[in-house]
Amino acid sequence: MHAYAKCLLIAGSLLISGGLVAQEFYRPPDPNLLAKLSYDRSPRSPFDKEAGIQHICLAVSRGQDYRIVRLFDDGTTQRLHGKLTKQQFEQLKSLLGSSDFRVLSGSHGGLIRRDSKSFGAEIPKAGWRREAGAQKLQWLDGDGENPFPGSVANVVDWLKHFEPKDGELFEYADYPDVCPWGGLRLLQPSVATNLHR
Repeated sequence: MHAYAKCLLIAGSLLISGGLVAQEFYRPPDPNLLAKLSYDRSPRSPFDKEAGIQHICLAVSRGQDYRIVRLFDDGTTQRLHGKLTKQQFEQLKSLLGSSDFRVLSGSHGGLIRRDSKSFGAEIPKAGWRREAGAQKLQWLDGDGENPFPGSVANVVDWLKHFEPKDGELFEYADYPDVCPWGGLRLLQPSVATNLHR
């Protein structure tokens, strides 16, 4: 009888924790969302002359509101929210709406041996409901072997040069989902890891 009670307690705990985990992953889609974008590059060595931003995540609404998270080479993180200027918003909308960009989808990976850059995008389709989905794109350029297409390079260039003006700081807990689904996840296969040993 004692063993039965332990099994029942363990099974109950697993069911409850499983339910809580499942609740954490689903967030209803924001019908006002224009796009979520991310750019990531390998950390630079201390001797590298090109320094700056390692990670960028940006979420933009159709009302021109933005939330941005940036990780700099020195390890500092910046989280800001504010409003894009009309010009910034129109530039981004134009880049995301280009026919070359809209035909891209899926994951484009590669092997990372040393340096890498990645781009992620999640763009809701018009009238987005959970069933309608979104354009999702992941592009990995490992060691320059899978360069970004021109339309992606243009969006990355816009992201890297975007300077938020009059942005206000926010805490991670306030907006935990700034990055697109799958954004900022550079995985190195075990083969590449073994080369460093």
